Amino acid sequence: MAHVCVRKVVVLRKCVDILKRIETVPVICSRYSFCNTSQHSWEPVEKETHTGQKWESNDYRLARFVGRPKQVNTNFAIKLIDEVPPASQKERVVWCDGGGGPTGHPKVYINLDKPGNHACGYCGLRFVKEDH
Repeated sequence: MAHVCVRKVVVLRKCVDILKRIETVPVICSRYSFCNTSQHSWEPVEKETHTGQKWESNDYRLARFVGRPKQVNTNFAIKLIDEVPPASQKERVVWCDGGGGPTGHPKVYINLDKPGNHACGYCGLRFVKEDH
């Protein structure tokens, strides 16, 4: 019996010696997921959408993201529209068709009588009258 215990101790010591010699290897993460040591690689990473939607960790709808990333576009449309300065116009009434063609929208007329920016209801482009 003592002989078996001694063998186990010898094997354990050899294992410890081997583990001490092993160098640490950096973790290679998938390009679709974040490296977070507190989460397993198969757990979905919760990203907040432009509407502020964020699901609870026990929500059944997160099952579709197990093993796959939740892809959220970080270029929210409202941020992109804010980067475009308002177009100054001399006329009282202007029209917007969203650039025209197949990527545009129906033509809408915008009244610029009141001071300040006036946005198109379809695409969000802003117009301002020069006099105001």
